[in-house]
Amino acid sequence: MIEKLIDDYLLAEQVKKADRIRSGLWSPSSFGRCFRNQFWNRKNEPQTNPPDLRALKIFKVGNLFHDFIQGMLPNCQHEVIVKYDDIFGYADIVTEDTVIDIKSQHSKGFWYMEQKDYDINKEKETNILQVCTYAWILKKPKASLFLVSKDDLCVKEYGFNVENWIPKIEEELKTLRGYWDKNELPEAKPRAFGGKEGRYCSFCDKCLSMGFDCIKNKPKEEQNGNT
Repeated sequence: MIEKLIDDYLLAEQVKKADRIRSGLWSPSSFGRCFRNQFWNRKNEPQTNPPDLRALKIFKVGNLFHDFIQGMLPNCQHEVIVKYDDIFGYADIVTEDTVIDIKSQHSKGFWYMEQKDYDINKEKETNILQVCTYAWILKKPKASLFLVSKDDLCVKEYGFNVENWIPKIEEELKTLRGYWDKNELPEAKPRAFGGKEGRYCSFCDKCLSMGFDCIKNKPKEEQNGNT
């Protein structure tokens, strides 16, 4: 009974979100991901692969951790609207000189971060682009990723010099704006999560209908050997 109450609550929340009017601007939370995904997201294209119930539960847990941590920092600004030109988003925490983004993850992720070949700039590039974009717009010199374990509240924080990331942010925006100004659909090309972002793409079936399998990360004719 309780499980059904939870499921019904999450599904009702999802319906409300589906009805909201989007900003019609670029979302830094998607920076570093497939350009086609970002293009359709800005155009508010209907999702063919909306989050399933399991994903909604994962998102909700992340929101709970956000609320918990933000509640421990009453003297900071929370959920600050960041809007500039064609960019719109929300910064989790803003201090005098830093923008902090909270990300919850599985405890195994902390094990990976302890490996000698782990590169935070590569593994968390999409998250870094997001928080550094917010800091850049808000004119804060520093940005930070605050990672928290969903299992045991282990935490780890990484700081970044925003100036070092501005060239990548500008390059991302230049590419996106180029497609937008020409109203040209970008190619389907997964860029995030080691090229595996198709597993989590809201437009996966839409791409598949156009001849690209974003799960296998190649055109359907190539999968059949017809290259």
